[in-house]
Amino acid sequence: MAYTDFLSVVHKSTHRDYLARVNDPEFPKEKAAEFAKKWDFDYWDGDRRINYGGYKYMEGRWEKVAKVMADHYGLKAGDKVLDIGCGKGFLMFDFTKVVPGIDMFGIDISAYAIANAKEEVRDRIIEGNATSLPYEDQSFDFVYSLNTFHNLACYDLDKALREMERVGKKNKYLCMESYRNETEKTNLLYWQVTCEAFNSPEEWDWWFQQTGYTGDHSFIYFE
Repeated sequence: MAYTDFLSVVHKSTHRDYLARVNDPEFPKEKAAEFAKKWDFDYWDGDRRINYGGYKYMEGRWEKVAKVMADHYGLKAGDKVLDIGCGKGFLMFDFTKVVPGIDMFGIDISAYAIANAKEEVRDRIIEGNATSLPYEDQSFDFVYSLNTFHNLACYDLDKALREMERVGKKNKYLCMESYRNETEKTNLLYWQVTCEAFNSPEEWDWWFQQTGYTGDHSFIYFE
């Protein structure tokens, strides 16, 4: 298990006004979170003060992430890959561009996201929960999950980590929100609308040991 950062270049490209997020007169933090946790239109394509504000496919944005991940894990045509919490499948689609012939699968809790997923991979996505993956043991050559597991309460996080370990053969990768100091902790609390697992890196390491997760990981910090 190693710390491997694939996402900081994407995460750091977004400008954030933390106080405006909390104090917005129409969508204050608690109201935005209430809408966001329905995982429906408001979360993906509603007002920017709630969450994405229109989650559209952007040429090249996720392709560079797919490329570095594919190179790092030596992915090739015919490999089976699972995206847990795949959303609209943008990264899944870019994997098919970077590694032609790769066998992509996705699962997400949001029926809205699936209905509005990238058309080329929509039929590869099923609606479901990370806590109960409908796949056989060691079904996938590579399993990854980006910005999903920190949305789980502790009792579901335990199940999801064990499930991810179960369905993967060897290569696995997780990225979650975390914090290293009180400033980053405050910023995370201000910015997030769906996070339930507020863990420091040391606490995430405890979760990995507790559940037997053996894959790689990285964290997103709100600096």
